[in-house]
Amino acid sequence: MQVLVDSSIWIDYFKDGRRSEKLDYLIDENIVVTNDLILAELIPFLRIRNQRKIVGLMETIKKLSMDIIWDEIIEYQYMCLKKGVNGIGLPDLVIAQNAKQHHAEIYTLDSHFAMMKNILELELTI
Repeated sequence: MQVLVDSSIWIDYFKDGRRSEKLDYLIDENIVVTNDLILAELIPFLRIRNQRKIVGLMETIKKLSMDIIWDEIIEYQYMCLKKGVNGIGLPDLVIAQNAKQHHAEIYTLDSHFAMMKNILELELTI
């Protein structure tokens, strides 16, 4: 099993960790993965805060390759809209697609993933 840890979890973890308590366990189990999109969301923020050591550690996490299939992203958005789920951004759809491609669970605090869970048949870590 692999768990794709969304930026919302990492941000909470770096702040106080109150809502990301499972991350330590997932790290210890060596099942945490990331991707370039999540790193692109996190690393600039970490660099501004001069967190070089954390940036280095983030870059050692296994990265899932990203093969963005835009027709599939369009279909995901269509399926969400058809079910009345509005406001899902492209980054969340790309993360969902990436997790599905690699049969990974998603660990997130972002409510968009819970709204997409049944529509896109996502596996979420709770």
